[in-house]
Amino acid sequence: MKLTGINQITLRVNDLRLSEEFYSDILGIKLDHRVGANISFLRLNSDMLVLVKAETPGSPEARDIRVDHFGFRLSSDAEVDAAALYLDNKGVHMVTQPAHRREGRAFFVMDPDGNLVEFYSMHDTGIQHDSSAIDISTPSSYKVGCRQKTVEERETIKPRRSRK
Repeated sequence: MKLTGINQITLRVNDLRLSEEFYSDILGIKLDHRVGANISFLRLNSDMLVLVKAETPGSPEARDIRVDHFGFRLSSDAEVDAAALYLDNKGVHMVTQPAHRREGRAFFVMDPDGNLVEFYSMHDTGIQHDSSAIDISTPSSYKVGCRQKTVEERETIKPRRSRK
């Protein structure tokens, strides 16, 4: 597996428009596109900053980590598929299987601490179409084929300890 870089960071944010203003107007990162009302993609050269409206609000005083995931770029769709097979054979927790999406092919795994890591390729030819595409319109849909948890199930989940 030959990684070509880390060029995407996804942040959970409380106020999507306020965060867009900060990163676009203040830092000068250009808005690339939006997906629905809850996700904004900002581009700086080939690097992407993805802003996702948080399901639960965070406080600036809290020391909770608000990074949703980061992505490793691979050179081709074939390398994405090979990386998925390699990581699965190594016993890595596969969150999704490789699937086509807007700009290429991608899948997600969890690292040993439960951090979400994406492996993906990017095409120069525009939007790819596939019925098994990852739906990134809502944060909980990263887990393709998984149903959303009921209120009762969510209430029984123990929160992560904050890192201080």
